[in-house]
Amino acid sequence: QVQLVESGGGLVQAGGSLRLSCAASGRTFTNYPMGWFRQAPGKEREFVAAIRWSGGSTYYADSVKGRFTISRDNAKNTVYLQMDSLKAEDTAAYYCAASLNLGPSFPVRTGRRYDYWGQGTQVTVSS
Repeated sequence: QVQLVESGGGLVQAGGSLRLSCAASGRTFTNYPMGWFRQAPGKEREFVAAIRWSGGSTYYADSVKGRFTISRDNAKNTVYLQMDSLKAEDTAAYYCAASLNLGPSFPVRTGRRYDYWGQGTQVTVSS
């Protein structure tokens, strides 16, 4: 059974940093796309970042570009989200997602197209 487990969330002051981790188990996700999404109270889930394991292509929402970095460790079957220069508007529950679609046209920014989701980790940025 596939499981995605996020960790690393917490409370941080504006301008600070956090690193989220998403550990996958049940299968190896090398070469498969994985992404991070977030959802703030009263708002819809939104795309944050994604990575195609093959070639390491990365994608970011405009709101986090230049501040967040997605990376992966194939040996650990884990994807990370380094979040720097955090802002109050980054406060949300952050979710990791994985897809079994290897196609180059897989829409990494579209949450409903992913196959697996983690339980989420809360990030709260105080201003």
